[in-house]
Amino acid sequence: MRILVTDGMDASAIKALGEMGHEIVEQFYEPDQLGAALREFDACVVRSKTKVRACHIDEAKGGKLKLIIRGGVGVDNIDVAYAEENGIAVRNTPNASSESVAELAMGHMFACARYISIAGATMRQDKWEKKAYGKGIELQGKTLGIIGFGRIGQKLCALAKGIGMEVVAYDIYHAEGIEEALGMKYVELDELFAASDFISLHTPAINGVKLIDEANIAKMKDGVVFINTSRGNNVDEDALLAALNSGKVYAAGLDVYAEEPSKNHELYAHPCVSCTPHIGAATREAQKRIGTEIVSIIQNF
Repeated sequence: MRILVTDGMDASAIKALGEMGHEIVEQFYEPDQLGAALREFDACVVRSKTKVRACHIDEAKGGKLKLIIRGGVGVDNIDVAYAEENGIAVRNTPNASSESVAELAMGHMFACARYISIAGATMRQDKWEKKAYGKGIELQGKTLGIIGFGRIGQKLCALAKGIGMEVVAYDIYHAEGIEEALGMKYVELDELFAASDFISLHTPAINGVKLIDEANIAKMKDGVVFINTSRGNNVDEDALLAALNSGKVYAAGLDVYAEEPSKNHELYAHPCVSCTPHIGAATREAQKRIGTEIVSIIQNF
């Protein structure tokens, strides 16, 4: 197979595919060039940057393309239904990065609770703001609400339980036996908003719906900590910024944004925001697991 890798892939996976006899081309294409390029490849591997839309699939029709793989959990950057209607299979790697994303979410929880991000930034400006940042909060004994209780949500639950947090979760699907196994409780969304000291979002992108908006923020506890490592479009950034400014939201940990790279300087530079540039799956271990899973998908396909 001739395989296009647009957003990078672990070197060990590229080596393995090469040893299997496949030709690997690592190249990013701008949106107006992507469709024509896809005609020349049997498979395409993307991450978050490349978006494969219906227009690209239309351009690729009649070419060689048979498989699109998203190296990551979600597939919202691919028009999956349209691809499959046109005979192009779509796969992803849902298992590979769960630990990495869950650990980053937990890291943001600690950063928000103890001002780690802003306190470190002020020290690099030769300031000693001990009084300003000496009023943090503990995670132990607090309630964590997890919205979207799939693989990542479950990993985060285990981490949170390990440091003594209570965990409630909202998901449209309730896995049988998991409440007893993980020591958590499924609740309705409004109950989660009302009960949680920390809220972490782990849902796929919901077309046209901002799950975290002004109305739902109003249902949260005063002084809640909000974490988003899922998709930026799930959050009304103006509503979140207003809640940070008013103190309704104590702090926010953000890895994803409505626009990426984010231009919302007022939000990501806010003193109560711990921010990272969409690096949830960006660990050496996760990248190796993603590469291994991609190789397996191609072998099985």
